[in-house]
Amino acid sequence: MPSRQLASHPDLPLPVLLCPVRSARRMRLRLDERNQQLKVTHPRSVRPAAALAWAAGQRAWVEQQLRQTPPAEPLVPGARIPIAGEEVELIWRAGAPRTPTLADGKLVCGGPADGFDRRVELFLKRLALDTLSRETGVYAAQAGVKATSVRIGDARTRWGSCSSTGAVRYSWRLILAPPEARRYVVCHEVAHLVHLDHGRDFRKLERELFGGDTAPAEALLRGAAARLRRIAATR
Repeated sequence: MPSRQLASHPDLPLPVLLCPVRSARRMRLRLDERNQQLKVTHPRSVRPAAALAWAAGQRAWVEQQLRQTPPAEPLVPGARIPIAGEEVELIWRAGAPRTPTLADGKLVCGGPADGFDRRVELFLKRLALDTLSRETGVYAAQAGVKATSVRIGDARTRWGSCSSTGAVRYSWRLILAPPEARRYVVCHEVAHLVHLDHGRDFRKLERELFGGDTAPAEALLRGAAARLRRIAATR
């Protein structure tokens, strides 16, 4: 059975992930900004070498996509990033504590200039875990259930997940998102503590926990997603 493989071509600026798909009728190429690679889906009947050669023939399109892709947003002094949907300025101050403090639209961090980004990212992840753990507990209590654990990570495609054992995991980047978007994800995952599918009962509970239609919050998250994934991203 064919499987995915990562390849390279001298005419392409990024590695290529070749993905044979049973249902594919033709080849498709897309730019995966998050992983900084190209992804080619192709019919299983197409040999990997042929799919790679076809991708190389799309070089002009690839270069155009790269020119149009906004750059990553590193956590450096002077940068502005959203925290809970509000723009915050990152400030390094030599005499300030090493642990960042957030107040009045500023995130101030002291300590050595080297490592500023790591300390800020650690602060954001701790804030995300504290916030998401608390909110999960609140909504889980409303649903009459309890999460066995709440953790954070940096999933490439999912904002949250819930296992059959009741373990909930979120992307730490939700702390950057507007509160309504974050709250939607929490309600979604808490609803999965009761219903592991996406059936009618699941949707009903999700709406009850959220307090109404989730569509605007879903759209808000989709609109913010690209930027949230560029922040502190590795290029």
